[in-house]
Amino acid sequence: MTEITGLSQKQWIHSVPTPKKAVAFTFDDGPDPTFTPELLDIFEAVNGKATFFMVGQQAEKHPELVQTVALTGHEVGNHTHTHPSLPELTDEEQRTELESTSELLKKLIQQEVRVFRAPYLAVNETVFQHAERLGMHSISAVNLDARDWANPGVEHIVVSTLQSMQPGGILLFHDGGGDRSQTVEAVRLLVQDLTEQGYALVTVSELMNGWVSDGI
Repeated sequence: MTEITGLSQKQWIHSVPTPKKAVAFTFDDGPDPTFTPELLDIFEAVNGKATFFMVGQQAEKHPELVQTVALTGHEVGNHTHTHPSLPELTDEEQRTELESTSELLKKLIQQEVRVFRAPYLAVNETVFQHAERLGMHSISAVNLDARDWANPGVEHIVVSTLQSMQPGGILLFHDGGGDRSQTVEAVRLLVQDLTEQGYALVTVSELMNGWVSDGI
């Protein structure tokens, strides 16, 4: 695992300060055989990268899709195995949710999993501790008001996200857990807008590892 300096693992990371125009798109609840490939096509068209926080049960159903995401240069993150509200579980159940998912994903992509997002962004101190022990940073986002999971409309997702935009920001969307047609269309528009503004689309770990400051 590449060492990420200057960032504590026992805290939410919403954004990473940078003078460069770069942003990290992230997607939860996949992989999904319909919507994940559509998103991959959007990013391929602009040579951009994203981070996909995957549910272990979904990864077991679609292992080839997990591998495709990684092989095309995107980042794979841990979103637990069964998508529970982690604070409602015992310490041992929390550990199993995170550990089993990291092990599964590592086996599929032959890489360490460096980033974690808790379902519903619900955590307690032991959740942070388990993530840290597994070498993962806990990731939130700056555009939580977009609420794409609720299908509030493409315009709402786009406008709310643009209002929260900042260099180094992490953006939260969903590629699984239901009909994500609105999300796909909103992301298509956002990717076009942001790339026209000169933003680089990078993974969360690239953002945290200073890839942005190295000359993009």
